[in-house]
Amino acid sequence: MSHTTLAAPAAGPGAHHAPRTALAATAEPPWVRRLLIAVALAFLSFFLFIPLVAVFAEAFKKGADVYLAAIVEPDAVSAIKLTLIAAAVSVPLNLVFGVAAAWSIAKFDFRGKNLLLTLIDLPFSVSPVIVGLIYMLVFGLQGWFGEWLRDHDLKIVFALPGIVLATVFVTFPFVARELIPLMQAQGQEQEEAARVLGANGWQIFWRVTLPNVKWALLYGVILCNARAMGEFGAVSVVSGHIRGQTNTMPLHIEILYNEYQFAAAFAVASLLAGLALVTLVLKLLVERKVRAEKQLAGAEA
Repeated sequence: MSHTTLAAPAAGPGAHHAPRTALAATAEPPWVRRLLIAVALAFLSFFLFIPLVAVFAEAFKKGADVYLAAIVEPDAVSAIKLTLIAAAVSVPLNLVFGVAAAWSIAKFDFRGKNLLLTLIDLPFSVSPVIVGLIYMLVFGLQGWFGEWLRDHDLKIVFALPGIVLATVFVTFPFVARELIPLMQAQGQEQEEAARVLGANGWQIFWRVTLPNVKWALLYGVILCNARAMGEFGAVSVVSGHIRGQTNTMPLHIEILYNEYQFAAAFAVASLLAGLALVTLVLKLLVERKVRAEKQLAGAEA
């Protein structure tokens, strides 16, 4: 009885080389990595760090007394209050809209789904100034509802409601756009299991859906709040620039700068910069949680 030996195929040219891994395929010489890092740091320093330092340096250039005087000045206090009010109203509204839109898009199939996604992205493609002009056309004195609003002694533009409307429009994509990818990645299995166990829609939302997206939701709220407080274009059109009444912090900074009150302008600007730094720290902390949730959802999918 003969035994047949199966010979391994002869190794061809280059067969002695180990296959390149994904890491090796993207590896570059050390000088390339250092050059790219240096370019990135130079860009950030020129466009972010140096201007940020300059804002605080100019704000305190004439001393702490001048800085505090600019902050507690009545028009500045009014601008700060109006900015916080606009953010306090617009962010919860966008929170409700974002959760509802994300839940509908990620968990249900319906006609017009792609259209809704397109409309959510609309503020990213439309200039805020155009948004302000649209509200002027609709609610202004010569607008579509201007006569009716005047007859009923109601003011939208050149008042708080117009500022809130403009702020809501430019900020409403942030919460929804943060939640939609995560909810889609998580799928519907957990909600379906909860339904089988007898939970109703409200219980499913509070005990299953919301806990799974809480960090992404907080991340979207942080971005929405930062955008709301820094909005300029749309609010500039609908506010009327009434000093001490309809000026938000960005508008008040512009007026001070145009009047050559540089120390006061930079003092108020430093408050916005400080809020931006706080937002950045919160964003970094929450971003880690969001990234972990997305990775977990992708692994379970």
